Amino acid sequence: MTTPMTTPVTRRTMLASVAAAGALTAAGMSPAEASSRRPPHRPGTPVKLTIMGTTDLHGCVFNWDYFKNTEYNDSAANDIGLAKVATLVEAVREQRGRENTLMIDAGDTIQGTPLAYYFARIAPITNGHVHPMAAAMNQIGYDAAALGNHEFNYGIPLLRAFADQLDFPLLGANALDAHTGLPAFAPYIIKTVMVEGEQPIKVGILGLTNPGIAIWDKANVEGKMSFPGLVEQAKIWVPRMRASGVDVVIVAAHSGAVTSSSYGDALPYPENAATLVAQQVPGIDAILVGHAHQEIAERRVRNEVTGSEVVLTEPLRWGMRLSLIDLALVKRGNRWVVQSVGSSILNSNTVAEDPHVKELLTADHDTVMTYVNGVIGSCTAAMSCATARYEDTAALDFINLVQAQAVRAAIAGTPAADLPILSIAAPFYKDANIPFGAVSVRDVAGLYIYDNTLLGIIFTGAQVKEYLEKSAVYFKKVSGTGPFIPSDLTNAVTPVAPNGTPDYNYDVMGGLDAPLTYDIDVAKAPGSRIFNLKYGGADVDLAAEFVVAINNYRQSGGGGFPGVKTAPVVYNAQAEIRQLIIDWVTSHKVIDPPTFASMDWQLVSGGTPVIITP
Repeated sequence: MTTPMTTPVTRRTMLASVAAAGALTAAGMSPAEASSRRPPHRPGTPVKLTIMGTTDLHGCVFNWDYFKNTEYNDSAANDIGLAKVATLVEAVREQRGRENTLMIDAGDTIQGTPLAYYFARIAPITNGHVHPMAAAMNQIGYDAAALGNHEFNYGIPLLRAFADQLDFPLLGANALDAHTGLPAFAPYIIKTVMVEGEQPIKVGILGLTNPGIAIWDKANVEGKMSFPGLVEQAKIWVPRMRASGVDVVIVAAHSGAVTSSSYGDALPYPENAATLVAQQVPGIDAILVGHAHQEIAERRVRNEVTGSEVVLTEPLRWGMRLSLIDLALVKRGNRWVVQSVGSSILNSNTVAEDPHVKELLTADHDTVMTYVNGVIGSCTAAMSCATARYEDTAALDFINLVQAQAVRAAIAGTPAADLPILSIAAPFYKDANIPFGAVSVRDVAGLYIYDNTLLGIIFTGAQVKEYLEKSAVYFKKVSGTGPFIPSDLTNAVTPVAPNGTPDYNYDVMGGLDAPLTYDIDVAKAPGSRIFNLKYGGADVDLAAEFVVAINNYRQSGGGGFPGVKTAPVVYNAQAEIRQLIIDWVTSHKVIDPPTFASMDWQLVSGGTPVIITP
């Protein structure tokens, strides 16, 4: 079988096509070379294999935070990047036998950091430069990778260029050519592991991607590719893999373990379906899970048809972890049978970065450092987030401006285009500020430290009020007008306690074409604090409809805000909000706070503004 290609066939796309039908010897060695390195196999004893896996690398090569211009560090002491992963991989190969290990990934590779963005938009790899993620993964020696939804963010031509730079195939059994209905990428690959004095073990690796690509990257894929459900396509390909003689079936699925969909019923296939695949498709031994950015060392799911257990594992994100799927196989008759499967994870913060990966990509890293610290515009007045959690600030007004304008442009010509547009933003990082004068990429990016993407949903006026009531839970109930210090007013607790609300779960809302204004009465009980809610100076009509620009974390249920998960979605291109802000400054050149900043909301007590002393 060959798979259809939408670009001219090259050496590596041919490799991906042939891989779906044939077998490639583990580690690229001939059977004779591989056999010569193994100790003789004792008949009747199990053969142990280890499948190593990463997922959601999102452009992370080094343990570096480009937006803070320092090594990456967080409160959980996680480290990130393929340079760290490379050290773990080499240690596992040395410990368990290079010939008895394989290396795979579950998608979302080429988007997420300035390093990835630079080689997609500033100096795109379509001009010939090898993508740093391709260079690092080739150096590590991956055997296969599933397509992630973010692989499509920069268009199919750039994705094809990336695939052509890899020494291994990108797999996507449910990424179909829209015209032929056939796989547009190799559905699976068969890796052959040699066993001294025995027939080889054949390991089949099936790649599945996310159906949400059809929504999130509609502009890039509509009319070119379609993305049916994971369960549906796995039911087609797993039997074919088994019929071809594979002894082990591993699935790399860019789909979370907890069944859910951020897009509601907009598609007939769930977004997060890895558990459903394990339950409903017979013949799978283990699944490397991706997309959800969760840590799953081992989860066992019973298949409803065979009663067999399927092992699921997910190695968090960004190269923070490395999953290990350990299999023991025994010979029964003329075939190998999986005797046991288990999984575990290794932590990247336990090792140093691999010197070979560092040497290979330091020049690319330095180039991007120059870009990130480069000046892209100027600001006529400094903006700070220091007080954004308890008073209206120009900094959050700026985020709301960019978000609302992006949604407005995207819905032009649609039925929602005539609706008034609102936007929500949260005080993520109180130390963020835009300086007066020259502004760099890093300055702008500090306003938005998370990798959230932008959506547009439809709310009624009543839902807007209900949403703001939920947000106002952030504040304590107080009496009098103060003066108060911020800790007297907010429920912010670090780490978050059961009754605490983190800063990132306090949202403010603003209007694009007219101001949305409101008071938060902190003398009232939570749930009855929003007063004087007006749009354009008139009381908000509770039945009126608004388009609300919102981030994907919030829209998918993060923070438990009401109405968002079931609200109609009118825009979802999976555009990173942080990058939208950078692009806005790059395009407009000047940030002029007086043109967009306004006093839209205030804290009051009994209707009188409270006094706050920092």
